[in-house]
Amino acid sequence: MTMQTRDMLGIGAAVMAALVLPTAGFAQSAAAKAAVDAAKAAGIVGEQADGFLGFVVASPDPALKAAVAEINAGRAQLYREAAAKNGVSPEAAGASAFRQVVQAKLKPGEYFKPAGGGWVKK
Repeated sequence: MTMQTRDMLGIGAAVMAALVLPTAGFAQSAAAKAAVDAAKAAGIVGEQADGFLGFVVASPDPALKAAVAEINAGRAQLYREAAAKNGVSPEAAGASAFRQVVQAKLKPGEYFKPAGGGWVKK
């Protein structure tokens, strides 16, 4: 394993821990998390290669759009913090988190979108 790969895995693990155990830097409401979890289970929302949530199918629900925006804003802050701490770009931190989420957290039937690809059902 190269040093760069090991470093990215470490960044991904740190970001994953923060996603699982929210801190003040990654505050999300219980309502937003519940709405997004339900939408992920329904195949409406999925994980994107940049580490952010995206819509697998269009949703007219303004509350769901707001929940996705809230969580993505928290993730953006988390990626900026992880990037500053580890000397990488926020984009690299988000991509590393995506790989960890797909491998460790994504449930069967949920969707993810790899870089340059379309939505894939796990």
